[in-house]
Amino acid sequence: MQSSRRDFLKLAGVSALGLSAGTLGFLGEGAQAADALPTATNFAKPITAKRWAMVIDTAKFDDALIAKVIDSCHTAHNVPTIPGKQEIKWIWTEEFHGTFTTERPVHLADAQEHRKYLLLCNHCESPPCVRVCPTKATFKNNEGLVIMDYHRCIGCRYCMAGCPYGARSFNFQDPEKFIKNMNLQYPHRTRGVVEKCTFCVEKLAQGLMPNCVQASGGAMVFGDLQDPNSPVRKILKEKFALRRNPSAGTEPGVFYIL
Repeated sequence: MQSSRRDFLKLAGVSALGLSAGTLGFLGEGAQAADALPTATNFAKPITAKRWAMVIDTAKFDDALIAKVIDSCHTAHNVPTIPGKQEIKWIWTEEFHGTFTTERPVHLADAQEHRKYLLLCNHCESPPCVRVCPTKATFKNNEGLVIMDYHRCIGCRYCMAGCPYGARSFNFQDPEKFIKNMNLQYPHRTRGVVEKCTFCVEKLAQGLMPNCVQASGGAMVFGDLQDPNSPVRKILKEKFALRRNPSAGTEPGVFYIL
């Protein structure tokens, strides 16, 4: 009876946050669902949007800030440090031509060409990874976030082939042994599944900004692309920005100010 009552209260907590079972799909193997659910002392109003998007001001980054942002993401989400070709990455860097593969400026300033650009899942408006996933392990929620349910992932890697941005990684081996400091508040994945950036859906449910945004000191701006008064719309109105591979027709949700 007591166990049933606890389960009911946990479910009520999820409902209060406006989270569905699908939204909680980021809880992978080995997770304790109760750790991700609110308790009586940590209820928070979730941050919501019609279409989440991010603006990255690339000129504000140096090597130290880039390292801080990547570490904040990978540490919080138990992203393993695996050397070689089997690396797992949620956020990483490339220079100009590796980032904007379809842009061909005749004369590109050295500062732009050799700058390190942060790359992550673009949370596209029309994500091909969602279309090709046979089990619906990858899906888009009603706020424009491309989410993964690791329990549904069968490791076919169709989503990796479909993504034009290389934003997904496959666990060829058990990642747990490559995680130095396990964050017990977030589940680690298992061998045989794909993973990627989620725009910190779990933070948004707690009323917080994504880890990378918090660590960037204002160099990364996050907000509702459909709200004219949101931070991303205001900065895009003032400054010119690029998106990666726009010809793919996916309508990426990440913008870069050069």
